Formats: sequence, structure tokens, C-alpha cells
Amino acid sequence: MERRNTRAVKVGRVKIGGDNPISIQSMTNTDTKDIDLTLRQVLELEEAGCDIVRLAIYDEECIETIKVIKRHTDIPLVADIHFDYRLAIKSIDAGIDKLRINPGNIGSAKNVERVIDAASERKVPIRIGVNSGSLKKDILYKYGNTPKALGESALEHVKILEDLGYEEIVISLKSSDVIKTIEAYSYIADRVSYPLHIGVTEAGTLLEGAIKSSIGIGHLLIKGIGDTLRVSLT
Repeated sequence: MERRNTRAVKVGRVKIGGDNPISIQSMTNTDTKDIDLTLRQVLELEEAGCDIVRLAIYDEECIETIKVIKRHTDIPLVADIHFDYRLAIKSIDAGIDKLRINPGNIGSAKNVERVIDAASERKVPIRIGVNSGSLKKDILYKYGNTPKALGESALEHVKILEDLGYEEIVISLKSSDVIKTIEAYSYIADRVSYPLHIGVTEAGTLLEGAIKSSIGIGHLLIKGIGDTLRVSLT
């Protein structure tokens, strides 16, 4: 198998892309504000061989959990943030290794610049995560809910970061439809050299989700597409 040639970004102790091994990610399903429970799950994931762990950061109380986890392990942590640029900055200050945030969804250009300034100072990569269930109306009007719509939506967010001179970027294009997922990643892979985080989102229950994820992720890996991956069950 010949892997797609991508640039590499550093997420804590793990490098994504380039000729680095494909990294395995997971996400906690705890309430992030429950420090003990979330820490325990992160440590269990690390023990199981997980390379990177994502946390839902939805208010300021979650920031303390990042600080505590960082005192107990150096496994790279990703802050999953929606809309609130202030949580992104506070997560960076707390030691987060990567952000999952879409620059087009956090308000004004000034807000984006504030996040980029903080991320640049700490060399924190940003994962642009586009989901077929939350595409903007103008994208849907122009392309429909198609693989191209996913790709073009991601490229919009990428341009915002590139225009600010920031290229520490990872991209994901998620759909619960296996074929749409494969076609969307194939579309973006032909247009950018950024590393890709692959997976079939909300793939289903344990058996159904394992089958759909194996087909989607396996197909992409055979095509040489994918630098880091996560299996997402409903």
C-alpha cells in the first residue's frame, strides 16, 4: 500500500501525517467536568494502546480537567469545542495538544485571530471537522448534501486559517454514510496535503458500527488515505 504523501503535524508526543505511523484516537464518553471519572477513562484508553484522546470542552469547568489529566499523563489531548473561541484559548493555556474547532463557526475574524495567535504560540494544531449533518445552508444549496459539499465546506475553513498564515491543520469529513465518507475523503485528498483524520461518524451500535467502520476506514487505508483514525459508534 502506498500512502498519500502529507505534511506532518505534531500533537504532543505524537506526529500525525508524513511517514509517521497511523495513530489511533478515541474520545471519552464521561462528563468532562467529572475529573476523577474522566481521568480514569483517559488512563484506561492509554493502557489499551490509544495514541490520542479527545475531550468535550463545553464550559469553563472542563478546563480544570485538562490541567489535572496533564499532571498524570502525557498522552496527547484534543479539546472538542463548538462556537466558543474563549474555550479554545483557555484550553490552550491549560496545556491542550490539539483543538477540534471550525474557524468559520466561532464568530468574527478577530475571534479567529485570537485563537490562531494562542495556537501559534504553543504550536497547537487545529482539526477542522466537517459533518454532513451540520453543513451551512449556502453549501447545501450549491452542492446538496453530497461528498463534494463536505469537501468544499472543509476547504472554506482551511482558507480562513491559511489566510492568517496558519497551516498546522488536520481535516476530517464525517458522515454516517459509508460511501459518502469514502468519496468525501477521496475528494479532499486530491486537493490538499494536510493530514486526514478518518472515520465513519455515528456508525451505529457495536456490531453495525464495527462493520460500517471497518468497510469505510479499511477502504480509505487501502487507497493510502488516512493519517489518524477513530471508530465512532452511536
